[in-house]
Amino acid sequence: MTDNLPVPHKRKASTWSAIWVLPLIALGIGLWLAWRAYSTAGINVMIDFSTGDGIQVGKTELIYKGMALGKVKDLRLDKKHKGVRATLEVAREAEGFLRSNTRFWLVKPRVSLAGVTGLETLVSGNYITLEPGEGEFEDKFAALLEPPPLSDALPGLHLTVRTPRLGSLEQGAPIYYKQIQVGQVKDYELDQDEQNILVGLVIKPEYAHLVRQHTRFWNASGLEIEAGLSGVKINTESLVSVLAGGIAFATPDHRKDSPPVDAEKVFPLYENFEAAQSGIRIKLHVTEFAGLEPGETPVRWQGVQVGYVKKVAVDADLQGAMVELNMDPRTEDYMVEGTQFWMVRPSISLTGISGLEALFKGNYFVVRPGNKGDTPQREFEALRKPPPLDVRTPGLHVIVTTDKVGSLSAGSPILYRQLQVGTVNSVQLGPKQQKVVVGLHIEPEYVGLINKSTRFWNASGVTLKGGLSGIEVKAESLQSLLAGGIAFETPDKGSAVGNGARFNLYESQEQALAEGVLIELTAERGENLSVGMPLRYLGFDVGQIENIELASDLKSLKLTGRITESPAQFARAGAQYWLVSPKLGLVRTAHLETLVGGTYIEVSPPAKATGRQLAFNLLMDAPGVTERERGLRITVSTPRRASIKEGVSVTYREVAVGKVTGVHLAPNADRVLLELLIEPRYASLVTRGSKFWNVSGIGVDFSLFKGTKIRAESLESLVEGGIAFATPEGAAQKGQARDGEVFILHDEYKDEWLKWQPRIAIKR
Repeated sequence: MTDNLPVPHKRKASTWSAIWVLPLIALGIGLWLAWRAYSTAGINVMIDFSTGDGIQVGKTELIYKGMALGKVKDLRLDKKHKGVRATLEVAREAEGFLRSNTRFWLVKPRVSLAGVTGLETLVSGNYITLEPGEGEFEDKFAALLEPPPLSDALPGLHLTVRTPRLGSLEQGAPIYYKQIQVGQVKDYELDQDEQNILVGLVIKPEYAHLVRQHTRFWNASGLEIEAGLSGVKINTESLVSVLAGGIAFATPDHRKDSPPVDAEKVFPLYENFEAAQSGIRIKLHVTEFAGLEPGETPVRWQGVQVGYVKKVAVDADLQGAMVELNMDPRTEDYMVEGTQFWMVRPSISLTGISGLEALFKGNYFVVRPGNKGDTPQREFEALRKPPPLDVRTPGLHVIVTTDKVGSLSAGSPILYRQLQVGTVNSVQLGPKQQKVVVGLHIEPEYVGLINKSTRFWNASGVTLKGGLSGIEVKAESLQSLLAGGIAFETPDKGSAVGNGARFNLYESQEQALAEGVLIELTAERGENLSVGMPLRYLGFDVGQIENIELASDLKSLKLTGRITESPAQFARAGAQYWLVSPKLGLVRTAHLETLVGGTYIEVSPPAKATGRQLAFNLLMDAPGVTERERGLRITVSTPRRASIKEGVSVTYREVAVGKVTGVHLAPNADRVLLELLIEPRYASLVTRGSKFWNVSGIGVDFSLFKGTKIRAESLESLVEGGIAFATPEGAAQKGQARDGEVFILHDEYKDEWLKWQPRIAIKR
């Protein structure tokens, strides 16, 4: 029976049991709950407020753009008892807002003339808001006392206007265009000069295109009342601007095509619409103000009214007045440095009658605009009399110079064969106050009468000539007799001249039309050159310079001179002209007579008869100095130049036998090369064995037993420097030095060199 029973199978029992699943699940749930508690837990942030008014624990929230980001969970006094510290629990997803530059403030109802803000807090209560910033993570902040200005990141066009006073403007004040609010005031601050206020504006994006480079902004605050016989006129932008202040803007019609505004541009803020749109305000200081009527006295340019006198305020010392002008906006680009104003009043003088229209219409101002693009200017000094004629006036403007002006004055006539062809424009002293400079204006139709050969003379007054045969009385015209005048003749067909050409004004017609030959001198520079300076030969005046002007290439000067004595001898090829001016120095002094008599030009005729020549180069020194002399040319080499310069002497036994003609660096810049010129008759003194040394300055030898010995070559070498050399006996056997040979320049000599006494023949 037992054989039929099944055989049991053996199997090892497992150590794992399903009962262990429950603890694992519990562990996972615990970890998940811990992670969730950590991830959803808020961040504690501490914010310091000046007061706890309006802040409630568990109720006051942190809200940004309508979303609650946290709540106040604790409020207590700070450690110094100067304020309160609120602890907020901020949602972890707002961690990116907690940066060092983030700003917090309390939002509560605010009522001002600009409007009501924070109205929603009347129902929900006060709340804290923020403006995100940048920087490192931070959890401690100080709250702002007031809401911050509007952000520069706000969409729209951000501008700045400058005003001397703020008036009723404040943050949030409206900005109007045609009484439509298109923006608001962001903030304001003092300018760097502390005299003006910079007001920041933001224009909504859809209205940004309305602002152009020449847009005008004005203060639209309050009421503007104009009263007169016709009634009362009241202007205002809106009721809000009356109460809270505001700014309006517009672009003048003639500026509608101006380019878009540059964000860096600072606009002026005008007082009112009239100042901004109807005119440019200009201040003009005058010394004479009789006959000025505010609102009536006009400002004219070429007979057209371009402004009027708005206000006249007499100075405290009663010596002048500050006149406020209201100029046409079209003149804005010309109110710059160089613009001139002067008053026109009736005037009767020997030169004629001027300002006659002022007898009927009253005094008025004339403006001469400056150059467009120059530095803008808004305050000017009125001229006491009309300025010289503008060189932009059609015609020819030339200048004549003279030693005495006679009865010439602005307005005196310019006569050609007793026909008036122009007018004296101005009379004034020259730059060095040695000459009188007279500006002339030739009418356009007579410009062709003037060329380089034209001769001007003073035709003022009466010329008397008397003799046994009687008395001759000569006057150019009655007008020139009374008011002075200038006459001219053009004897030759010379080259035409342009504006600014200079001429000499002769005292009489006889001097002006003296016979002679015109020559032209070209000078490298203009020092000591002047119109009227004499041309001399052996101390005798043979002519003078009549005109000086720049060459067409602007690299030299052209002098026009007239040879009146023996012109056939000096207007020849080979003649030389050079400037004689004083030479002053401790050692060398020359031409001292020119300190009193003035500089002049020396002329030397050619040695033999040559062909005619009328153009020459003006040498700045005598020909013997400027031309290349003959002689032995050698070079000495030295580590440094010391006080040696071109022109210093080269001496042999303290006798000058040559000079230094050039100083320059060696090709590789390791030495200084001095070029020497030895006079031909002394060339034999230099041999290949000669020794050269520097004799500049003073040499001092000091000894306790022998005392002090001071050495100096000469006074000239002491002041200017110099080079000396010596040649040993028998050195001639080494051969004479040749052009271009190089010697070493020693700092000082050796005693044995001074003992050398070679016998060398000198050429005579």
